[in-house]
Amino acid sequence: MAPVKYMLLIYNNPAAIDALSEQERTRLFGEVDTIMAELTASGELIRGEALAGAAKTVRLREGSPVTTDGPFIEAKEQFAGYIAVDVATEERAIEIAARWPDSEWGAMEVRQILG
Repeated sequence: MAPVKYMLLIYNNPAAIDALSEQERTRLFGEVDTIMAELTASGELIRGEALAGAAKTVRLREGSPVTTDGPFIEAKEQFAGYIAVDVATEERAIEIAARWPDSEWGAMEVRQILG
C-alpha cells in the first residue's frame, strides 16, 4: 500500500498556553519535539509550522473583497499550526494526532491531502 499524505491541523487556546507554568510549557514543547524527532527519523514528516495568532478572513461580496479579523472573533480556540505527514494509513495519521499534546485540551483535525 502506497503512503498517503495527511494534514494534521492543530487547534488550541492561546490563553490556556499562557496560563501554564514554565515547567508545564517546557513539558508540552518537549512532547512536541519528541514527536517531531520520531516522525523525522521514520521519514513520515513532510513539514510542520506554527502559525501567528492574528488572522484575516477574506470573502468576495458583490465583486468586492470584505476582510474581517480572524475566522471567528468569539472563538477561544484558534488554528495554531499544522504538520503534514506521509503515512501508510489514516489510522497512523490519527495515532500521530492523538499523541500531539494539543489533542488533550484543544483539538487535532486530520485531513487527507489530495493530489
